[in-house]
Amino acid sequence: MVAGHVRASRDARRGAPSKRQEVPSTMSYRVPSPLAPSTVEILPHDALRVGDVTVSFQRTLRIPDDGRRYPLPPGLGRFPIRPVDAYGERVPAAMREKGGVMIPMHQREAMWLHFSGPPRALKVGVGKVCAITGEPWRSGLSARPQGYVVTGVQPWLDGIATGTGTIRQFVAMPLGMGYTVEGQLTGEERHGGLQLEAFAPKPGRLPPPPPPPPMAAMALGGPLMAMAPAPRAASMGLAAGGRMEQKIYPDPHGVDTWDPAVHARCFVHIVAAEAWREITGEEPPATPITPQTYAQHGYPWFQLDDAHQPALAGSEKLAAVKSVAEKDTATFGAPLGDERPVAAWPVKLLARLGLVRDGGW
Repeated sequence: MVAGHVRASRDARRGAPSKRQEVPSTMSYRVPSPLAPSTVEILPHDALRVGDVTVSFQRTLRIPDDGRRYPLPPGLGRFPIRPVDAYGERVPAAMREKGGVMIPMHQREAMWLHFSGPPRALKVGVGKVCAITGEPWRSGLSARPQGYVVTGVQPWLDGIATGTGTIRQFVAMPLGMGYTVEGQLTGEERHGGLQLEAFAPKPGRLPPPPPPPPMAAMALGGPLMAMAPAPRAASMGLAAGGRMEQKIYPDPHGVDTWDPAVHARCFVHIVAAEAWREITGEEPPATPITPQTYAQHGYPWFQLDDAHQPALAGSEKLAAVKSVAEKDTATFGAPLGDERPVAAWPVKLLARLGLVRDGGW
């Protein structure tokens, strides 16, 4: 079982579909986005296309919050993605109002985002707080500070940007407890989930992307039970976990490259695993293996070969967010999770293909 997870992890950090996820999901579903002219679709193999950007939500190890900076943990398969509108009144009204899609997570489970597709400016919000700057979610793009990542340059995002080359891991927590980034920076927990918004370049600024491949029709499975009551406490948000080595790269094209009128957005709800079962009738993914078990088997961690790449400085607001372990300690006197250090070894170096450094000649 562990070996199967590890095979998936090596593929996932390179962006290939996980072997565990090839069979269950073979569907495409268009998510209405009336406020944005571009398309949002659920693709086969549990991927989400927002405009021209493809995003997958990767299950992973929750790294210990022990003061150390860890290398990149593996991917352990993709979270399933389902459209909110497909389940009628089984979905809580607050989620139906926002539309979009939903994924299941266990409390204190970690996640990272994998990006693919042509260069696009992509905003990432956690509870409508920018994951790069810590500022409230606003329309458009901000350049000072840069409040977005650029796909094609940024291959993945594992957490909130807290310093130069440092993030704190995305960790799911229920709303209403004050643990989430949203709760700590806004004083309330109204939104939860993730927010994604992709901006296309202005005409002539960048080469056009290739046309997308044709997709199969959506297959929802059994009949929907619209009269079933929506579960309580379904929505979750993202809190801060342990520290990880990861750069957020500056926009090499400049903010003026992107067209504010050509964009697509999607609200990604995070549903508690128990509520997922009630809403969809599907079993949520099992909790992943622990970092301690992973390390005991000597399986690899990952590091991107990006020493020559500049990085954004990170956000002072996000750096001030207390982690899950710190909130536990303040409330209960000690962390409730397993925060024992692990030996993050061996580390596999991943080359950044396509980037060429000039020298003296």
